[in-house]
Amino acid sequence: MRCDAKKFAQMYEEIYKDLYRFALCRMRNVQDAEDAVSESVLAAYENIHKLQKEAAFKSWMFVILANKCRKKLKESGDRQKREEGGLGNLSEAPKETLDYGIALDVKKAFLILSLEEQEIIALSVFGGYNSREIGSVLNLNPNTVRSKRSRALEKMEYILE
Repeated sequence: MRCDAKKFAQMYEEIYKDLYRFALCRMRNVQDAEDAVSESVLAAYENIHKLQKEAAFKSWMFVILANKCRKKLKESGDRQKREEGGLGNLSEAPKETLDYGIALDVKKAFLILSLEEQEIIALSVFGGYNSREIGSVLNLNPNTVRSKRSRALEKMEYILE
């Protein structure tokens, strides 16, 4: 796909909040999330010529970001730091978060999930992907994605009751 900087910025502007939310959930730290998004945007811009269709931009960006987050988490290996850091400072989270009590409860429920379950929920909620699309990103069967998503949501629901 041919794309100039202005067109790339326009497409990015439509999805940057979703990318940031996804990265924040995966990285659990504001700075790490911002780094992951920045590195993903740079990688995408450098490789925009590989994108076949403009309509696939959002999906393509989420695949790049999911891979960046996975790589950064693997490299850091500092699980305790991530768990203690939580989802980051809520005052730095996107401004749509109005009820901090509910946000903290959801954060606690989210943190109970395994990393794979968190990734599935984040792609589903923030990326708006269906089980087939999530399966292709995570190399899982769509039926497996559905069952893991269902179990993860049940876990969260149990905690939130």
